[in-house]
Amino acid sequence: MSQRKSSEMEGEVFYPSQSVIDQAIVKDWDSLALKASQDLAGFWEEQAEELDWFQKWETVLDDSNKPFYKWFSGARVNIVHNCIDRHLKTFRKNKLALIWESEDGKLERTFSYFSINREVSRMANIIKAMGVVKGDRVTIYMGRIPEIVFAMLACAKIGAIHSVVFGGFSMDALQGRIEDSQSKLIITCDGSYQNGKVVELKRIVDEAMKGCPSAENVIVVRRVGQDVPMEAGRDHWYHDLCSLPIANGKCPTEAMDSEDPLFILYTSGSTGKPKAILHTHGGYMVGTYTTLKYVFDLKDDDRWWCAADPGWITGHSYIVYGPMLNGATTFLFEGGPTYPYPNRWWQCIERYGISVFYTAPTAIRGLMRFGEAWPNKHDLSSLRLLGSVGEPINPEAWRWYYRVIGKDHCPIMDTWWQTETGMFMITPTPTVPLKPGSGTRPFFGQEAEILNDEGEQVADGEEGYLVLLNPWPAMLRGIYGDPDRYVKQYWSKYPGKYMTGDSAKRDKDGYFWIIGRVDDVIKVSGHRLGTAEVESALVSHEAVAEAAAIGLPHEIKGQAIHVFCLLRKGFSPSAELAETLRQHVATHMGPIARPEEVTFVDKLPKTRSGKIMRRVLKARAQGLPEGDISTLEE
Repeated sequence: MSQRKSSEMEGEVFYPSQSVIDQAIVKDWDSLALKASQDLAGFWEEQAEELDWFQKWETVLDDSNKPFYKWFSGARVNIVHNCIDRHLKTFRKNKLALIWESEDGKLERTFSYFSINREVSRMANIIKAMGVVKGDRVTIYMGRIPEIVFAMLACAKIGAIHSVVFGGFSMDALQGRIEDSQSKLIITCDGSYQNGKVVELKRIVDEAMKGCPSAENVIVVRRVGQDVPMEAGRDHWYHDLCSLPIANGKCPTEAMDSEDPLFILYTSGSTGKPKAILHTHGGYMVGTYTTLKYVFDLKDDDRWWCAADPGWITGHSYIVYGPMLNGATTFLFEGGPTYPYPNRWWQCIERYGISVFYTAPTAIRGLMRFGEAWPNKHDLSSLRLLGSVGEPINPEAWRWYYRVIGKDHCPIMDTWWQTETGMFMITPTPTVPLKPGSGTRPFFGQEAEILNDEGEQVADGEEGYLVLLNPWPAMLRGIYGDPDRYVKQYWSKYPGKYMTGDSAKRDKDGYFWIIGRVDDVIKVSGHRLGTAEVESALVSHEAVAEAAAIGLPHEIKGQAIHVFCLLRKGFSPSAELAETLRQHVATHMGPIARPEEVTFVDKLPKTRSGKIMRRVLKARAQGLPEGDISTLEE
């Protein structure tokens, strides 16, 4: 890529090299964008034609009941047929589908598309034997091992709805999600590894199960090899089940309606209860397939690594479904970037010849601290594209990533999207000029606006609410079991326009710059945490009468949680109590939610209607103007 300074634009502009343009699937961004804007349904129909359908659609986009859009109405399909079955009839049958490495680097497991079909069929047969049928919910709570991928695909294959809960979440979070989804089956591990320590997943499941009468069975995959309690009749070792005759043999892929549910995934909201985001087979399939193909320019000889966890939407869309829909080789690593040393990721890129690498700004900032010597020990020449996800990437981190990891020749695909969108929404493709810190423009077929409170477009360079104007195939189909909340949350502020909940600005070239959440959601290391959840955890401690949580900028994590606590009578502020409360939140919500700082206060700023004014706390904490405080209590 070549680089040019321009005072008219925001900072540098990086232009793609001729070799990048020559290799790219999308050589002319403008003409494809124009085509998609002129015929939205036609663009997405063309993409859908590249996949296999048991029965074709009657209507590409049914918008007769907005905002409950339907895509590919009348079609019969199953995402697993396109992820696995169709590849078995081509040269990809013997191609590597999945490469896995353990945290300590001592174990490596690889699966071709042929062998992954065997593993998924086996797990699907076992899940069916547990009495799970089409439409039943299955909660998956595991570490980053191949079986988490098999479990997701096995559920989808038989028409069950998977609900993956991130393996770093606590018992309370797990219990709430099992209960809300009314899951019939739990799939977990005896434990998982994190920075050399064992996370006792099975014991957390046992605690959660006490309040979840809907769950009848637990399948336990052996990973760490430690003794765990196994309840007779309820708990089953996966390796024992695999040896039973019922596990082996073919398992037919269920023909699903295009709009049948594929999975639910919980995401923090501005109220206490997380939202169960619902995605379906047909539209989600077409969206993830198309975005990964175009944005990361995936070729058959690529080795793709999305360094997220399968428990988040990034893992669903771009570790599991998107890569396999494209017949790609996807790499799954059990560990993190710095254990035991900060070269762990660079070691993996060199060892496996990773060509396209996708990670979060938090990780990049964390690795920057260790300097350039660690990545420079490794041959990273296999890389041709880099990507960023989870939060806005600051220009300094972008430049380091580009220069030190990409060696000045790998375009960075800075993608903005959400659990709700299912797929990339604002993103470059490799041939688009790049500005460090900008996600560039909306993906083909999408339009975005930046509005003020009155719903008017703001001027270029001004901050406002980011909204999306057009429906897209991978969009959420609602909040599971709560259609009213779906309408209120996403479609009521600006009727007919999708409210993203993020603030942004646009420059004169039409490039979008995401700023962050406008509601009460804090993004810690790319993980969304609701302020209400943090506050509820604090107030559950006997010492705390009231609490407020805010996110403040953090050099590594993007945002860190800062909390303000009003103590009950009989308790006094102390460093010991502050540490106890930090640990209390971590125990209830998981280590990711541990507050950075606890401040004890005599009162909290509230509106006359009793709402905590978190923006006032935020402004005070940063020494900024407090803005309009006319609604503040006397």
